Amino acid sequence: MKVINAQVYESGAFVRRDVYIRDGRIVSEDPGTGETIDAEGMYMIPGLVDVHTHGAAGHDFCDADPEGLKMIAEYEKKSGITSFCPTSMTFDETRLEKIFRTAAEFEWTVDRARARVVGINMEGPFISKSRKGAQNGKYISAPDIGMFRRLNDGCGGMIRLVTLAPELPGAEEFIREFPDKVSVGHSDADYDTAARAFEAGAAHVTHLFNAMPPFHHRKPGIIGAAAENENVMVEVICDGLHIHPAMIRSIFKLFGEDRVILISDSMEATGMPDGMYELGGQAVKKTGRRALLEDGTLAGSASNLYDCFRNAVSFGIPLASAVKMATENPARSIHMEKEIGVIAPGTRADLLILNQDLDIVKVISE
Repeated sequence: MKVINAQVYESGAFVRRDVYIRDGRIVSEDPGTGETIDAEGMYMIPGLVDVHTHGAAGHDFCDADPEGLKMIAEYEKKSGITSFCPTSMTFDETRLEKIFRTAAEFEWTVDRARARVVGINMEGPFISKSRKGAQNGKYISAPDIGMFRRLNDGCGGMIRLVTLAPELPGAEEFIREFPDKVSVGHSDADYDTAARAFEAGAAHVTHLFNAMPPFHHRKPGIIGAAAENENVMVEVICDGLHIHPAMIRSIFKLFGEDRVILISDSMEATGMPDGMYELGGQAVKKTGRRALLEDGTLAGSASNLYDCFRNAVSFGIPLASAVKMATENPARSIHMEKEIGVIAPGTRADLLILNQDLDIVKVISE
């Protein structure tokens, strides 16, 4: 296959060129045969990569249901997300082992209408009770290296990220053991504690501004510590509810286009009508784009990552920067930038063709 005349996203800019595909990969030379798509006047960007999504289309990853995970993957693919990390909630080890096994056994190749599962995001149980948000406090525990090893081994090493509150006992030892996987979040850590966590090797922050102390001029906290460490990348829920559009613009200015990761934090109500749903075994009411626990706590998001990407552009983020924040950056945060999230020879041919209004015209993913 080849796509001609597209405005192709490349490392923070758009370049008019042709893109060649052979055997599901981007290649540098015209394959000479196969379908030709003329994308004159259209954009081509990498398929989006969502590293933090709990579910969609009426299904939750934590249901540990293979058929449900397939439905989530189909919804993601139709929505322009070609790779994702299904994200767990806070449960005990036995339940998590069962949930993670579902991801390890997932077969996207059975039906190319599904997005790929490229890893697991383990959000809890190593979090702060005071900043648990929509997590179930019953299962919260201190960081446990042995438990994490057992879970990761049980799913074939698929855990890409694990959320950790660095103020908990044993947190620093855990970070030093798994520095490339730890994401600081659901935490009440002050600036000094967060700074030590980043110095120990943590390089990721779970949904910035949410489930953590506010960014105060005398108490900069996790946000201030993350901003000062150039190795740290931060997740941002850009659904227009979790963070005000003005703050989205401020985050962009503070961290820059290379360090922001757009996520959906979507739940099973995403793509569904208003009504009652669940998140981590807790009842959630969806009304429009808002999803709340019974006590009024904002419970995840009812938006998919493509909606969040378009929101970012409408909030004033430059288009090329928004693309990077939804493709390259999340891929780099889980160490898969040589496979997904970019358009370069050798990478997977996961591509979106968009019109000038940023509507999806075609999803290509072989």
